[in-house]
Amino acid sequence: MLEKNRFGLALAIWLAGSAVVPAAETGFTSLFNGRDLTGWHALPGGSWNVQDDSIVGRSPLSEPRHGLLVSNARYGDFTLRAKFKVGEGNSGLYFRAEEVADHVGVNGFQAEVDNSPSVGGLYETGGRGWVATPKAGLIESIYTPGEWATIEIRASGPNVSVLINGHETSRLENDPGRRAGAIALQLHGGMEMDVAFKEIEIRVDTP
Repeated sequence: MLEKNRFGLALAIWLAGSAVVPAAETGFTSLFNGRDLTGWHALPGGSWNVQDDSIVGRSPLSEPRHGLLVSNARYGDFTLRAKFKVGEGNSGLYFRAEEVADHVGVNGFQAEVDNSPSVGGLYETGGRGWVATPKAGLIESIYTPGEWATIEIRASGPNVSVLINGHETSRLENDPGRRAGAIALQLHGGMEMDVAFKEIEIRVDTP
């Protein structure tokens, strides 16, 4: 009976494991290897380091520039997902972004990453400003400030959506905005910043 129970337990573990599909099999590739910042480059302002399998960004109140960590690669249509945790300040996850020579560092779409009711909203830096924001009361019901949360960005041609913890927080349809560019993590200038990102993955999609 003992051997039978052991076999049953081993079979249950194998079946449970077989239901978990590795990222590579779902078409996602990692943008962060968990060890260093290979594949990224930093723009002036603040600092980015790897700590405990996470990319951690910090900058002081006295720093006027928006410190950015920018992907070396560019992307058009994709699904991007990551985890983030905000200790202090106002961060963002840029996409379809272009580097510019000013204190902000890039122009492009930004999915808001902070501890306010605007987290998961969409802002176009160097363009229209806020283009989509979460519905009133939504964020309070799905997001706990200061704790790890998931973010997913789906960009397909003129259609863009952002999800926080699996809930859609903003959407653009038939939008005339940008179609391609870099991914970037943001440290907002002029405030104390402490933010972390991990498990950053992307799947390049066909429109």
